[in-house]
Amino acid sequence: MSPIVEPFFHPPSATWSYLIHDPDSAHAAILDPVLDFDRASGETYTTSVDRLIERSRELDLTVDWILETHAHADHLSAAIRVHDELGGKIGIGHGIGKVQAHFKHSLNLEANLATDGSQFDHLFEDGEIFKIGNLIVRVHASPGHTHDSVSYRIGDTLFVGDTLFMPDGGTARCDFPGGDAGVLYDSIQKLLLLPTDTRIFVCHDYGPNGREPRCETTVAEQKSNNIHMHEGISREQFMAIRQARDATLNMPTLIYPAIQVNIRAGQLPPIESNGSRFLKLPIHAKQ
Repeated sequence: MSPIVEPFFHPPSATWSYLIHDPDSAHAAILDPVLDFDRASGETYTTSVDRLIERSRELDLTVDWILETHAHADHLSAAIRVHDELGGKIGIGHGIGKVQAHFKHSLNLEANLATDGSQFDHLFEDGEIFKIGNLIVRVHASPGHTHDSVSYRIGDTLFVGDTLFMPDGGTARCDFPGGDAGVLYDSIQKLLLLPTDTRIFVCHDYGPNGREPRCETTVAEQKSNNIHMHEGISREQFMAIRQARDATLNMPTLIYPAIQVNIRAGQLPPIESNGSRFLKLPIHAKQ
């Protein structure tokens, strides 16, 4: 059975969020919701995610799940906003513990920050199956971009997070902690074994060469046209392409604010003794 998929685009981060619902039971999931964040002022607001919430209410949907494809580095998760407004369990890949442990150490976060993924309601294992109403969802661990990356397959649809972009955008970067170009190649190869008419929904699209943002492609299109991973590209060739590309990229503007929220399942850092919350920014002094 195929889900109804409604995409929502967040231009500041070029992120696609999705409202996914079962046409038979009116049960739903929201995938990769975005919390708006003004880096200069530190203010958060909910304009983007409220569009998904309003649409869910308009359709009288029951939200069972708030699904994260990984702990994003380019936007703050609005999972808690969805949970507070609509309910639903927050789920992410089991590898989130490794991501939490790395950033707890590297950012010297609070000593009592758990690194076992317990901030989330559920940690998905590779091959796990669950349901959204009558829809059957299969989890594919898709590491390589991050430890915790997962893809969700529902009928003829596949939600790949940052693992794959549109064919003219290539693939996810692999220079974050836990990233590995060879592992990403292996993950993508497994996904591309799915039927060629499988619809693929991406998490980001930056509109290469000025085209309008798009969110949907297919396994067939990826195998034929992906600039990094089309058929015939060997593991070694892909690793060389990916590593050369990564060497030219700047770090995402929001990586430190985003990761401190996203490893907490969308919760903001705890209130400190002066009644305020703070996000840490490491200083790398060059000699």
